Amino acid sequence: NNPDKPGQKMLDYWGPSKRLVGDMNFLQMLLEYDKDNIQVHIMKKIREEYITNPTFKPEIVANASSAAEGLCKWILALEVYDRVAKVVAPKKEKLREAESDLARMMEKLNAKRAELAAVQKKLEDLKNTFNEMTENKQKLEFQVDLCGKKLVRAEKLIGGLGGEKERWTNAANNLQKVYDNLMGDVLISAGVIAYLGPFTSSFRDQETSQWVKLCQSKKIPCSSEFSLSKTLGEPIKIQAWNIAGLPKDSFSVDNGVIVANSRRWPLMIDPQGQANRWVKNSEKNNTLSVMKLTDSDYIRTLENCVTFGNPLLLENVGEELDPSLEPLLLKQTFKQAGIEMIRLGENIM
Repeated sequence: NNPDKPGQKMLDYWGPSKRLVGDMNFLQMLLEYDKDNIQVHIMKKIREEYITNPTFKPEIVANASSAAEGLCKWILALEVYDRVAKVVAPKKEKLREAESDLARMMEKLNAKRAELAAVQKKLEDLKNTFNEMTENKQKLEFQVDLCGKKLVRAEKLIGGLGGEKERWTNAANNLQKVYDNLMGDVLISAGVIAYLGPFTSSFRDQETSQWVKLCQSKKIPCSSEFSLSKTLGEPIKIQAWNIAGLPKDSFSVDNGVIVANSRRWPLMIDPQGQANRWVKNSEKNNTLSVMKLTDSDYIRTLENCVTFGNPLLLENVGEELDPSLEPLLLKQTFKQAGIEMIRLGENIM
C-alpha cells in the first residue's frame, strides 16, 4: 500500500532488488550489460521517473547505501551513454558507409592508378622510342648532308682531274722526251761544266747549238733546245738559291748549276758582288768562314776549315795565288795509315 495515498498500491522493488544484488554474478551482469541495445521503453521510464527525480542523485543516494550510490551512477552513466549513442550511432553508421564507400573508391582509385602507371610507362617507352628515332633521324640527316657535300667535292675533284689528265699526259710525254734525250743532254751538260764556265751567255749558246748538231749527226739523242738548268737543275734547290740572292736569269742559274756540279773549286768573277752575297747566304748555317789572302791568320783559318769540313770563301783573289794553296786547289790528297790526308804548307792534315 502507498502510505502517501491510502487505498492505493505501489510497486515494491525492495525484495527483488535484494535478491538481484545478492546474486554472485550481479557485478559481471553489470559489466556485460548490452548498453548499445537498451529498449526504448526502459530508457523512457528511466528518464521520466528517475532522472527527473531530484532525490535521484549519487550524493543523496549515498546517504542511504553506498551500493545504491554505485547503481545510481551506473544508471546515470547509461542514460548519458544512450543519449550520446543515439547521436553518435547514426554518425557511426554514416562513418561505416563512408568508409565502405571510401574503400570502394580507393579500390577504383588504385585500379585507375595502376592503369595510369601502365599508360605512363607506355608513354615513357614511346618517348624513349621517339628520342631514339629523332636521334637516328638527325644522324641520317647528317649523313645525307655529308654525302651531299662529298658528292659535290667528288664532282669538283672529277672536274679538276679532268683538266689534270691533259696536263699529266703532257708531263708524261715531256718526261718521255727527257728520258729519250738524256744521254745527249748529259753529255752536253758535262761539256758545259768542264769547258764553258768562264764564257759569256751568248758564247755558251753558240757552242751548245753546235754540240747539239754534232750529237744529232752522230745519232746521239739530245734536246733540240738544250738547257743546262733543265737538265741538271732541281727546281726546289734553284728556288732556294734565288731566295739566297742568286739572280733569276738563266745565265746566273746556269752558273749556279755549274758551281753545284763541278768537281773543282769555283773561281767567281763577281764585279757586282751577287755571287758573294749568294754564297754567304747559302752557307751561313754551315759555319762559313770568309777570309782574304792578306789576312794574317788565313793559314790557320784554312787549316780549321779543312780539319772540320767547314765551307770557306776566299775573297779578292788576284792573278797569282799563294803556292801553299796548290795542293788544296788541285785536291792532291794521299792516304796515310788508311786515312786520306792532304799537305797544306808545312802541315799534313
